[in-house]
Amino acid sequence: MFKDFGKAATLVAVIVLAVFIGACGAAESEPASYTDTTASTSVYSSDDAMTSEEAMVDDNYEPAYDDTMAYDDEMMSEEAMEDESSEYDLGIQTYSSQLDSSVTESYSASAESGQQAGAQGQPSGGEGFNAIGGSSTVNDEAYDLTFFQHYGVNPFIDTEDDRFSTFAIDVDTASYSVMRRFVMDGNVPDPDSVRVEEYVNYFDQGYSSPEDRAFAINVDGGPSPFGGNNHWLMRVGLQGKTITAEERKDATLVFAIDVSGSMEREDRLETVKKALRLLVSQLRQDDEVGIVAYDDNARVLLNPTSGRNKRQITKAIDRLQPGGSTYLEAGLRTAYSLAAEYMRPGRITRVLLLSDGVGNVGNTGAESILEQARHYVDAGITLTTVGFGMGNYNDILMEQLANDGNGAYHYVDTLEQAHRIFVEDLSGTLQVIAKDTKVQVEFNPNVVSRYRLLGYENRRVADQDFRDNTIDAGEVGAGHSVTALYELKLHDGARGNL
Repeated sequence: MFKDFGKAATLVAVIVLAVFIGACGAAESEPASYTDTTASTSVYSSDDAMTSEEAMVDDNYEPAYDDTMAYDDEMMSEEAMEDESSEYDLGIQTYSSQLDSSVTESYSASAESGQQAGAQGQPSGGEGFNAIGGSSTVNDEAYDLTFFQHYGVNPFIDTEDDRFSTFAIDVDTASYSVMRRFVMDGNVPDPDSVRVEEYVNYFDQGYSSPEDRAFAINVDGGPSPFGGNNHWLMRVGLQGKTITAEERKDATLVFAIDVSGSMEREDRLETVKKALRLLVSQLRQDDEVGIVAYDDNARVLLNPTSGRNKRQITKAIDRLQPGGSTYLEAGLRTAYSLAAEYMRPGRITRVLLLSDGVGNVGNTGAESILEQARHYVDAGITLTTVGFGMGNYNDILMEQLANDGNGAYHYVDTLEQAHRIFVEDLSGTLQVIAKDTKVQVEFNPNVVSRYRLLGYENRRVADQDFRDNTIDAGEVGAGHSVTALYELKLHDGARGNL
C-alpha cells in the first residue's frame, strides 16, 4: 500500500493532471541482474549467486520484507483489507548494460511494452513570433514559436497477448517544470508538452536508498480511483544508490552556453548566469569548469579551470552577453572537443548545454547535431541539457539531445529549480551509476487481465532486446529514483501472484 496517504493523494493528483492535459491533445563490466516479485523475490549479480525468497499472501495477509523492497500494512485499515482482494505478487526485472564501478554492478531490464499507440506530434504553440512589429502571438497561442512533440498514449494490453511490459528508464523532470511555467503564467499547459513519467519522477517518493547495490526495488499499490471494480493502481520504483558530495568523483564540466539574441528575452541569460554561480559555489578544488559561448559562432571563453579559482570562473560567467544568431551545432561541437581534450581516467567528464534550444544556423536537429559528436558520446562524455525561457523554445531538441547524449533533460522555470539541479541534486546530476538501464515487468495472465503503463511512450524497448547492450536506454544518476505507474484490470475473483 502507499506508505503515506498525503503522498498517495499528491501522486493521484499529478496523474489526473497529466492525463487530463494529455487527453486535451489527442559497458565494459559484466552485467548483473535483479529480479523482484513482490512476494517471490530473487536477486542476481555477477558477483553473487541467485537468491530467492517467497511469501504467498492471502486474506490472512502478513507483510513480507526483504532488502530490495518493503510493504507497509498501515496504508489500509483492517476493514478495508477485509473488503479488498488479497495482496498480489509481481515479477520485475531490471537490467543495465553498464554500471559505475564504484557501486555494486547490476542490471536493469526493459522490454517492448506491447502494441503502444504512438503518434508523431507536430510543433505547437503558434507559427512564430511577429518579428516586424506587433505584440501578440499568432492564433492567440500562450507563447510564440514553441516546439513540443506528442508521443501517443499507451493503450491497455491484454496479458494473453503480451505479459511483459518493458521500457527504458527516464529520470528527466523537464515536462513538470514546463507545466509549472505555463500554469504560473496563467496558461493551460500545451497537451503535447506532457510526459506523465516526468510529472511523477519530479517528486521524491521516499524510497529507501540501497546499501550494498546500485538499486533498491520498491513495489506497492492499491485499488484505483479510476475504472471501477478490479482496477488497481500499482507503483514500481527504483531507488539509486546515494553518493555524497565527498564521495562523488572529481568532475570536468564544460558548459555550452547560448548567448544568442533570443537569450535576452525574459532575462534568460541572466538566469543562466545566476544558475552557474550557484554551481560554482558547490565546486570542489579538484573539479574543473570550462565555458564555451555560442551565437553566430562558437568560442572558448574559459579553458577547464580548477575549482580553487572560483573567482576566475565567476569573472568568465559575468562576461556573457546576448546577441546574434544561434549556431547551436557549433557550440556543442566546440564544447565536446574541449571536454575531450581535458578528459582523464577516473573523472566525470560532462558537457552541459544551457539554451532555449532554438538553433537557426547549421544543423538544427538532434540527430544531425550529435552525428558529428557520436564518438565523444561513445568515449564516455555525457550530456546534460538545461532549458530556459518559454516562447521561442524547442523542447523536442533539448529532450532528444539529452537522450542521445546519455544524460538528462531539465527545465529551469525559477531560480529555486536551478538550486535543485545545481546544488541539492548535484551529485545525481553529475555522476552516473547505471547506463542504458531498462525495466521489465512480467504479469501473470491468470490474475491480471490487462495492464497499462502510464507514460514512457517514447521509451520503448523490444522484449528480445532486454539484455542487448547495444540498445540505447536511460542513465541513472546517484540518488535518482525512477517510478512507473501501472493501471491494472484483474480477473474477477483472481488471487495469487500478479
